[in-house]
Amino acid sequence: MADFYQNGIVTTLHNLADRPLEDMENELRQFARVRPMSLILPSLFSELEGEALPNIIEHLKGADYLAEIVIGLDRADLDQYRYALDFFGSLPQHHRVLWNEGPRLQALDAELQDLNLAPKELGKGRNVWYCMGYTLASKKSEAVALHDCDIVTYDREMLARLIYPIANPRFNYEFCKGFYARVADNKINGRVCRLLVTPLLRALKKVFGELEYLQYMDSFRYSLAGEFSFRKDVLNDIRIPSDWGLEIGVLSEMHRNYAHNRLCQVDIADTYDHKHQDLSFDDADKGLSKMSIDISKALFRKLATHGICFNEGTFRTLKASYFRIALDFVETYNNDAIMNGLSLDIHQEEKAVELFAHNIMQAGKAFLDGPMDTPFIPSWNRVISAKPDILERLHRAVEDDYKEFMAL
Repeated sequence: MADFYQNGIVTTLHNLADRPLEDMENELRQFARVRPMSLILPSLFSELEGEALPNIIEHLKGADYLAEIVIGLDRADLDQYRYALDFFGSLPQHHRVLWNEGPRLQALDAELQDLNLAPKELGKGRNVWYCMGYTLASKKSEAVALHDCDIVTYDREMLARLIYPIANPRFNYEFCKGFYARVADNKINGRVCRLLVTPLLRALKKVFGELEYLQYMDSFRYSLAGEFSFRKDVLNDIRIPSDWGLEIGVLSEMHRNYAHNRLCQVDIADTYDHKHQDLSFDDADKGLSKMSIDISKALFRKLATHGICFNEGTFRTLKASYFRIALDFVETYNNDAIMNGLSLDIHQEEKAVELFAHNIMQAGKAFLDGPMDTPFIPSWNRVISAKPDILERLHRAVEDDYKEFMAL
């Protein structure tokens, strides 16, 4: 059972009463009459063969309030795309699969690359960006939810709670972030959020003071959650990173574009588990090591837009402050685990803190060495300005793929 405490400057919607899913879905069906809803699923082909996504699809079959499901499919050849069409074909809702490696979408991407308007690297950010474009093009929804495809503890209630604050016409929220306790298999998970993001935000406050942006970011209970929902209009102006800084970048964009009373976070699950990444101590280009560098750079870039000046001395001070705060958090989490009968490996926790402290310095160096880097994907408004027919062509390319291969 959650508490009712409102921390920070972003509204928190709790799970106070274990409301029956049937009641909530009945309301969502009513909301759908005035505010149609859709779901974006960014997926790797490998996830179709995993344990999580088949279960997610079974649960989604009952979400009959959805007008559309948009699936972004990465790392798939022709046979795998055909397999995906059959795999998702059991969904009763209108749905489309964006074959990102297919020749039609590749040709469209090449055109945008020539204009420097396309994502510069492969990954979840690119996949989500094209799904957002297709959602705008399809014009089937006013409220949109997005969640990952590797959630092994998925239940349809997660989606209902995630989209409810955006779908309810009586609420004025433009954006909603999901949160949950990262506890599964008798362990406390979520190392990057627990041991990097929160202590780094507290360290940034120590070094630069109580900036409003830092207060805002520290208001989110699980800032790295891959589950969020938003009004369709949000898709036009948002600029998202193409790397592991996606979630931090989305929150930063919402801070830039909207007042705090238009944003909220919602408790969507009692337990949550998904595919775990390796810390990757020996390779900064993989796993949680790369993730920690990308996230740190995303925060530094955002603070620079607020007029904060960084130098080598700043990053040394920041690292020292972070390290002390993070080690104190390790003790806090260990005590929390003991009281709840959970396991927590202090040695592994402190090894992670040491890696993250090192990577804060690496991220700082990359930030100072690349002042002209533009990691954000252009907004769809900008792309439409340069290519007025781009959404129509994106929609047609996806439809042509679907019709061609469903006919075979």
